[in-house]
Amino acid sequence: MSELFYNAVPNATRVAPPLPTPRRYPEQKPRRVYLFGTCVVDLFYPEAGMDAIHLIEREGIEVDYPQGQSCCGQPAYTSGYTDQAREVARSQLALFAEDYPVVVPSGSCAGMLREHYEDLFKDEPETLKKVHALAERTFELTEFLLFVCKVQFKDSGAPVKVALHTSCSARREMNTHLHGRELLAQLSNVERIDHSHESECCGFGGTFSVRMPDISGAMVADKTRSLIETGAHQVLSADCGCLMNINGSLEKQKQALRGQHLASFLWERTGGEQ
Repeated sequence: MSELFYNAVPNATRVAPPLPTPRRYPEQKPRRVYLFGTCVVDLFYPEAGMDAIHLIEREGIEVDYPQGQSCCGQPAYTSGYTDQAREVARSQLALFAEDYPVVVPSGSCAGMLREHYEDLFKDEPETLKKVHALAERTFELTEFLLFVCKVQFKDSGAPVKVALHTSCSARREMNTHLHGRELLAQLSNVERIDHSHESECCGFGGTFSVRMPDISGAMVADKTRSLIETGAHQVLSADCGCLMNINGSLEKQKQALRGQHLASFLWERTGGEQ
């Protein structure tokens, strides 16, 4: 349940959501991976997708980007259009048929593949086998870099202060909210500043921001206020949906502060080709 719910209903009982099952990571880096770029990256932040590819390729891994990929189906699924979401998901399953890891530069889309495809195909036993296999080999980007590639970054940039936005989907479904912190901690000239609203939703929530714009607007106002108060030079996030919402609010407020996808920041800070 959201904080909004508990604030409105003081006597509501808080029930902690179950934590994701701890993962077992491969002992060696794979030879090849798929990149599921997500529709938001493809349409609004293509540089983040390219920088994710560069980071993976620099680790000696080939990246396959199936051209037919589109949406993961999450907007339809969370809006209750289960049949439509199932058809979108079915088309994505067909594109990632080989037994390669699937790397996703978004906690929410990775969570859809890992956690919710099972619900979509619960009545199709044969498809469910493919869904389980896909879930086991799906990794959010920072998780993959940290635990599969075991990267050790060297900072080549000037001193900078950053604030990190960790998406609620990354926290709730992928348990990857700490991974960005660990990668940034490897960069000697980067100071990460904590802020009071890091764990809170930015208000985007896909179709939530369209269906409940007033609540969404209030949430992103709280988020951006917290970010601005840090005095950070830059905002970072591993989710482009959140970045689109946060940057839109900052632009509307005529603030100079802006957000960047963590993949692009890491690629730039580590000197690109090494």
